[in-house]
Amino acid sequence: MACNCYLVNFTAVSSNPNRSLTCSPKKHTFISRSSASSSTVRFSSLYINRKISRTRFNAPNLQVVASANKAEPLKVMISGAPASGKGTQCELIRRKYDFVHIAAGDLLRAEVAAGTENGRRAKECMEKGQLVPDEIVVMMVKERLLLPDSQEKGWLLDGYPRSSSQANALKEFGFQPDLFILLEVPEEILVDRVVGRRLDPVTGKIYHLKYSPPETQEIAARLTQRFDDTEEKVKLRLLTHNKNVEAVLSMYEDITVKVDGSLCKEDVFAQIDSALRALRKEGQTPLGSLAA
Repeated sequence: MACNCYLVNFTAVSSNPNRSLTCSPKKHTFISRSSASSSTVRFSSLYINRKISRTRFNAPNLQVVASANKAEPLKVMISGAPASGKGTQCELIRRKYDFVHIAAGDLLRAEVAAGTENGRRAKECMEKGQLVPDEIVVMMVKERLLLPDSQEKGWLLDGYPRSSSQANALKEFGFQPDLFILLEVPEEILVDRVVGRRLDPVTGKIYHLKYSPPETQEIAARLTQRFDDTEEKVKLRLLTHNKNVEAVLSMYEDITVKVDGSLCKEDVFAQIDSALRALRKEGQTPLGSLAA
């Protein structure tokens, strides 16, 4: 039976939130004004070139991008160097939008903690500051993205993909984000954030000795430092990140938003929130897979 559907074309471009930019139609445009005390971030405009046409489909193998009556859940990726603030921003995003938060790093650490063969292989790579082999990570991420809650609520993929090969693997499996968020932070700030980071093994909460100290002495006494949070290892991880990030960005350049992650968490979230609200508001149609 034939059905009436809309085909939607989406084109966007990333911009530096530290500058005011004027873009032609089909672009994301962010305007950010920041000072030592505050940062006011405004989502100026989101132009969407839709070229919407009502079409009848009879071939069973054609992919329907968007139904005229129902919008699919948003699919978001967030990336950044170690300690760029991905975890903090993911929690803020999850609270407001109720996406399923999927952290590739947490999936890996669970394997390491369980002492599985994949966990042992992953730990060796992490200790050297190298990327964990794709065959280990890709299947874990794929299986999590396919679970019902991810499909129903939409997902927020944290820290993945980290290489072009991983991005290609996700694309082959049919996973394409609506928005790719890149947190940008100077290296000296990143190193400071990592070295002072501590983990509460009881609650799993992350503290920072300088920026977010534990509430009580009891908690402070049990805090541990993750084995990959030393200065030596974080610098190796930063080298790996910088080597791979441009290749990943090239896969998602039309849907990338670059965010100044050195600001306070509220101002960083304001930039991200503006982008997500605009995506939900404009047309109420899924933008994921439109750049595929």
